[in-house]
Amino acid sequence: MANDPQKDWLKRQSDRKDSLHSTCTKGNFSERKLKPSVARQLFVDESHRFIYCEVPKVGCSNWKKILLLLTLNLSRDPFEVNQDTIHTTNLLKRLSSYPFDQQAKLLNNCTKVMFTRHPLERLVSAYRDKLLHSDEPYYVSVAKEIKTLFGGGQHTSEEVTFQEFVNFIVTRTPNYLDIHWKPMFMLCDPCNIHYDILGKYETLGEDAEHVLQRIGAPKDFHYPDFKRYGSEERTNSNITLKFFRELSKDQIQKLKVLFQMDFSSFNYSSETLL
Repeated sequence: MANDPQKDWLKRQSDRKDSLHSTCTKGNFSERKLKPSVARQLFVDESHRFIYCEVPKVGCSNWKKILLLLTLNLSRDPFEVNQDTIHTTNLLKRLSSYPFDQQAKLLNNCTKVMFTRHPLERLVSAYRDKLLHSDEPYYVSVAKEIKTLFGGGQHTSEEVTFQEFVNFIVTRTPNYLDIHWKPMFMLCDPCNIHYDILGKYETLGEDAEHVLQRIGAPKDFHYPDFKRYGSEERTNSNITLKFFRELSKDQIQKLKVLFQMDFSSFNYSSETLL
């Protein structure tokens, strides 16, 4: 008998939610007030009753392009939306910009979506994207701080190594980590916010189509497969492994502890890439 793609997808969603629920129950995460930092990560499109939690390095730029077109009711190709302005535009509405009682109503009445990625692969992607490109603002500010603490001083012209980057991250309080490498669990608070769709970077195309269908996006709307630094190979398990070979066992262990909730909540194995 032929597989039913819809049934298969729903089964995967059910498995993902079960895995998350199990972690939330074990951790005794009781319902609590929405944190302002989480409300800032949630983008709202009222016309399609859609809330998207932004997780950097998991296709968020492309999701924000889709949100912008939906919000403005423009039936255009997301490829046409400028990559650099999408993170600075004030046309996108964050949940944090609404009065508190309205925030609760929106959370109750909208389709809530978050996307995840293997925590270690996401970390390598953030390092490559933000600290190996001199045109990035991060390259100037964060690289200078890392070099002052763990390298040859802020005036060195050498790029930040992956080891220095990891040392910088594991000595920080998780709450104060930059959103590009802050644990996904902390960004979106999935034990407190019950997401209707849990997408994964690993099945992004299929999950995105289901999201667009669910929220009633125009039929010709599709998730754009756009990458900012198009000439580079996308970060994958082989590239991730290459970077992790540069780390000590102690560094790897500290990263496993930092991203422990991401591994268990979203059913990723810390061993598969190492």
